[in-house]
Amino acid sequence: MNKLVLITGATSGIGLSCARKFAENGDRLILTGRNEQRLTEIKKELTDQGTDVLTLAFDVRDREKATKYIAELPAEWQQIDVLVNNAGLALGLEPEYEGSLDDWETMIDTNIKGLLTMTRIIVPGMVKRNSGHIINVGSVAGDAAYAGGNVYCATKAAVKALSDGLRIDVADTAVRVTNLKPGLVETNFSNIRFRGDNDRAANVYKGIKPLTGDDIADVAVFAANAPEHVQIAEVLILATHQASGSVIVRKP
Repeated sequence: MNKLVLITGATSGIGLSCARKFAENGDRLILTGRNEQRLTEIKKELTDQGTDVLTLAFDVRDREKATKYIAELPAEWQQIDVLVNNAGLALGLEPEYEGSLDDWETMIDTNIKGLLTMTRIIVPGMVKRNSGHIINVGSVAGDAAYAGGNVYCATKAAVKALSDGLRIDVADTAVRVTNLKPGLVETNFSNIRFRGDNDRAANVYKGIKPLTGDDIADVAVFAANAPEHVQIAEVLILATHQASGSVIVRKP
């Protein structure tokens, strides 16, 4: 059965891949992001392929705007079946004692508080209907810290804890919760982390075939379409030559 799927951070990377993969699955989409022009372009791409798409341009850090936009959804777009909490980012790779307070605030407000805002707005409707699925995009970085990862790793550890806690809270309902934990994925993630330093970003993936956004999106779609009695609680997805967040074997 086709679903209504809301994806945050849908203008690039894993979020965009999720939009395309859920569209291929025949689902209707609500896509959110900060870049209104990119949302318009993606909407045209997917509607030209026959997908029903509604776009909402806002930053998940803006609680008031997020609440307003979701509350004002047209009636036919209000029953959200799947929430993909994807919006997130990493900034910098400095030691914790040299990190930027502004970078920390941005990561915490986006990766943790933004996820909580969308969860708080949308999940009550799922509980009321006794149906729904929350897919949080966490990271292998949430399992153990790596050098320079400090605050980013902490935010993704929070995503794991929040996913586990929500799963406990809705265990008496048919609502499901999935935490996806990607490893090395080649998107614009590293370009953002290193503020457009493309050479430094490229070195992150040197000597290894990394995952793609599509690889993660495939898992998200699979989890969302598992039989109703099956809850895929957590999935760690790594490149073949990556063993953990810090163990990566690079080959010439």
